[in-house]
Amino acid sequence: MPAHSLNELISFLDGLPEPRIVMDTDYRIVAANAAYVREFGGGQPLAGRKCYQVSHHFDVPCDQAGESCPLKLSLEGGEPQRVLHLHHTPRGEEHVAVETTPIRDDQGRITHLVETMRVVRQASSRAAAQGLVGRSPAFVGMLEKILRVAPSDAAVLLLGETGTGKELVARAIHEASAREDGPFVAVDCAGMTETLFESELFGYEKGAFTGAMARKQGLVEAAAGGTLFLDEIGELPLALQVKLLRLLETGTYRRVGGLDWLPADFRLVTATHRDLRAMVQAETFRRDLYFRINTFPIHAPALHERTEDIPLLAASLLERVDRKAGRRFSPTALAWLSERRFAGNIRELRNLIERATLLADGEIIDQPHLTELADDLPPLARPAADAFSVGEVVALDDLERSYLAWAKARPGLDMAGLAARLGVSQRTLYRKLQALPPA
Repeated sequence: MPAHSLNELISFLDGLPEPRIVMDTDYRIVAANAAYVREFGGGQPLAGRKCYQVSHHFDVPCDQAGESCPLKLSLEGGEPQRVLHLHHTPRGEEHVAVETTPIRDDQGRITHLVETMRVVRQASSRAAAQGLVGRSPAFVGMLEKILRVAPSDAAVLLLGETGTGKELVARAIHEASAREDGPFVAVDCAGMTETLFESELFGYEKGAFTGAMARKQGLVEAAAGGTLFLDEIGELPLALQVKLLRLLETGTYRRVGGLDWLPADFRLVTATHRDLRAMVQAETFRRDLYFRINTFPIHAPALHERTEDIPLLAASLLERVDRKAGRRFSPTALAWLSERRFAGNIRELRNLIERATLLADGEIIDQPHLTELADDLPPLARPAADAFSVGEVVALDDLERSYLAWAKARPGLDMAGLAARLGVSQRTLYRKLQALPPA
């Protein structure tokens, strides 16, 4: 790239609000705009330093230190690349969405790259204080998906165990979207009756039924310009699934007792801890609704999938729930928390920490404060290594054949004993085993 063209590019980038740097192909920072200096400079000169030295405090490029390197990926593929990194900043470590764009000379060769940074503001957000923090691969993978889908209006389905913070993820999607200035409206679908669902979601007109003394705004109307979050969508009865599907397909709704069809304007995010695919196969969840809400699925990892995040989560939750500022956990307490299996995930961890803050009088929260009132429920029994299991929904005939093959291989059972355990005659068992494919 000619020097005058490079200077023009640098001058142009300096007026942009996002932090950006220009690098050569050897990872060296050529220039940084004012936003980058303000966000990441820390008062130190940047030109001439390697990008990985500034962002990661590494001595080698990211890809040689176990990270994905967007610069290297752009050089190899010739296309813009996006990754999520944990960067050092003057405020401490923060997640940063990084995008590199190649710059070519007149011969088409890549001579420089523009790197754009967007900090994922977690520590200052209410969501982070409630548990949306982490550095583990499982958490960062979820965060990457949030940042990918948030700028669009695609429907998002959040999947994961109870207590994993799916509503916090929904809020994070909303706050990172173009609708962030609009409302975030959450609806719990569990226990919804048909009458309640329609009146709550769509609202009603004055006189629509006994007690309807005035027009009531529905939650769809309340969510206009923002995000509608339907929690526990798997609990919605089939009759109500039809009404929701009609809303999503037509983009219109009608108040109870009303005649006019009104336009709906919201971004849909749903969540469930249930296996919706299995429910579709069992015909307890509509297939067409499943595909309508499942444009972009995101898995919210359970704590046992991100145990390395527990100390960070514990510190974040302690800051939120403790009545005394500045207290901290002892190393023994953090070790005990990290080794514990939380069936209730972040919700259970939060409760445990809040109890401990009430029991501790000093500046340190120790293991006895955590264990004194701990819910020591027996852990879920793990299946034996040779237990019969099915990884996905299959046809009943296939399931029976697989189960018979497994049962036949069990030690200590002859034909008579196996038939008795299965509740069939030996003749029936023999006939079924004859139909099995050869081992």
